[in-house]
Amino acid sequence: MKVFENELRGKTVMSEEGTYLGILRNSTVDEKTGKLLEILVEPSEDIDLRLYHINEDGYLVFPFDSIKSIKDVVIISS
Repeated sequence: MKVFENELRGKTVMSEEGTYLGILRNSTVDEKTGKLLEILVEPSEDIDLRLYHINEDGYLVFPFDSIKSIKDVVIISS
């Protein structure tokens, strides 16, 4: 099943363990290949940000390959 990148924006992101991480806001793409590299997640206020990689804009950064499932929510391995 194909999923378009713009369909991911605004989806809830959770860890495989069931932790609510935040809302998917954007992704980064390799300009030469078009391959999706990372997802950027607006973090939940309830998580410890020290446990995650944060970019300069305050978003959680996860490799695109960490996505395990996309349905109503995005499940990632962290």
